[in-house]
Amino acid sequence: MALDPQMKILLVEDAGTMRKMEARILGQVGFTNIVEAKDGNDAMEKLTAEKDIALVISDWSMPNFDGYQLLQWMRGHESFKNLPFLMATGHGDKAYVAKAKEAGANGVVAKPFTPDELKVLIDEIFGLKQAVVAKKEEGPKMSAEGKVHLKMAHIQITDHLALGVLKHQVAAGRKNPQHFSLDTLCMPGWNPVQNALENGEVDGAFILAPMAMDLFSYGVPIKLVLFAHRNGSICVRNKTGKYAKPYQQFFKHKTFYIPHKMSIHNMLAHMYFTQMGLRPGVAGKEAVNVLFDVVPPVAMPEFLKENSEASGFLVAEPIGSRAITAGIAERQFLSSEVWQDHPCCVVVFREEILTKYPEAVQEFTTMLVDSGIYIRDHVDEAAEIAVAFLDPEKKIGLEPGLLRNVLSDPQGITTDNLYPVLEDLETIQDYMTSKMEIGRRINLAEFVDTRFADIACKPLPTAVGAGQEAAAPRGAARKLGIDQSLASREGKYLIFTLGKERYGLGILDVREIIGLMTIHELPQMPPFFKGVINLRDKVIPVMDMRGKFGMESAEYDSRTCIIVVEVSGLTGSRLIGIIVDAVSEVVIIKEQEVEDPPKFGSAADSQCLLGMAKLAEGVTILLDIDRLMHIQEAVLIGEAA
Repeated sequence: MALDPQMKILLVEDAGTMRKMEARILGQVGFTNIVEAKDGNDAMEKLTAEKDIALVISDWSMPNFDGYQLLQWMRGHESFKNLPFLMATGHGDKAYVAKAKEAGANGVVAKPFTPDELKVLIDEIFGLKQAVVAKKEEGPKMSAEGKVHLKMAHIQITDHLALGVLKHQVAAGRKNPQHFSLDTLCMPGWNPVQNALENGEVDGAFILAPMAMDLFSYGVPIKLVLFAHRNGSICVRNKTGKYAKPYQQFFKHKTFYIPHKMSIHNMLAHMYFTQMGLRPGVAGKEAVNVLFDVVPPVAMPEFLKENSEASGFLVAEPIGSRAITAGIAERQFLSSEVWQDHPCCVVVFREEILTKYPEAVQEFTTMLVDSGIYIRDHVDEAAEIAVAFLDPEKKIGLEPGLLRNVLSDPQGITTDNLYPVLEDLETIQDYMTSKMEIGRRINLAEFVDTRFADIACKPLPTAVGAGQEAAAPRGAARKLGIDQSLASREGKYLIFTLGKERYGLGILDVREIIGLMTIHELPQMPPFFKGVINLRDKVIPVMDMRGKFGMESAEYDSRTCIIVVEVSGLTGSRLIGIIVDAVSEVVIIKEQEVEDPPKFGSAADSQCLLGMAKLAEGVTILLDIDRLMHIQEAVLIGEAA
């Protein structure tokens, strides 16, 4: 029995471009009766107004009222407690999947998802198809020649080119495996790769290292045998908008795209923006001012072009270079500039393959290492192979010249150093679990099987023309910091006063300045919190800066005003009003006019200070409004509003 294609589906997603893409995907699987909602509050209104909604598909991270809160509300509401609910989320790690299901979600699909993934889940929710379960450990089929038939999954990025070169060399007769035959499966995104690996539909995969570690932590029987490459990703910024000092303001309070939550791209972007003095991350536990959103890699240029509020993206090549060539983006940095020689994708096999067919895995690993060396030494031919392997249906529009530039960039991808170094994996694990609070720690010695790389990474030829042999490099990646000028304090500041003290706020954090108006008090709030105002139908919390800094209170007068600023919140940026004695001027402050703040002696916490500007009018204290507001009291204020 087929589902009614006209059944009404409530699609809840705050990002307009993403909502359009998801509606298009629903149309591709036959559903066109779509009701759209921009957040959980809007969804509750739509559910109440339209009684015949048959399915809710909701994003998790949204402002005002998120998808998890919506799910809890529905399960506690008599009218909606049994209404099917599918959580579509950028939180692709296993912990969030389990949390959603425990709260009553009928299904969870991690962004970015494909039409096939969505169709399967909708069918499962309505009982038309049984959920896919992991296959029995049958192992791959044997060919008539007694070779193991290896099925390897990958996606359309240069990170996986070594697999393409190996496939090409086997097909051309340059390589003649004795123990295996090769079948490569190009998949539309990371979720299909993960699902195929988890369900035993493939024998191995080229997969994101953090994603593989997350699968292993939840008992999926896989082991890492080799790095797929080092370096190879690029960060680009939107060509729309002015990029000038202070550079961090270009990214602040905007969306930034990553390919998956459990990715090295998420980690590197977090490292980069943190070093710029920003608060990056997906919406959730902590307030962020650079909001990471998960987008399919091949769709990133389109998303960036359509959304002026998106600042950029970090992704594997050649997607970033394509966006630059198309005039959509400008290069921000290569991933090696943040962490030199970093790993990203890894080669994993299911454990039963390693146990039953070690000769085939060893031969595959050795040939893959050789293919990586071949890419280094034959860039022109590797670029031609890449076009055929990564874009066989000519949908992406890859050209050999573009691939040649990507492969020859001295700071770009390398494929001649594939030995799996545990120290590098520990760096990833430590940063993501400790500083980003995502994923779970695993025993890396149990996860990584180096016996195949120990043999494959024997002494190998150096670059063409070197005329000598050298051991394949096995060293750990080297960590680098960013150009500190990117964290510049130079720029325009709005100057306000509290008593005799002058303070400065970055002008791009200021939304408007208004006179005093009626403030509605709320109970059980900190003393400096005055209440909320209704500004053009927006409820905005207001705090008194004298009270915030522990200064003596003063009577409000005609010069007293409210500065409305944009600050980071749990579900993205939000507006807060601050009451000050007076606003005086807007000034341009040069970096050489700013000194680091003292550690003690200021009315404000020194962590909230950008610096002390020595101007002709006197010393001006430059405030980091986000850090000033990023305390538990400010979070409570935001929730109260």
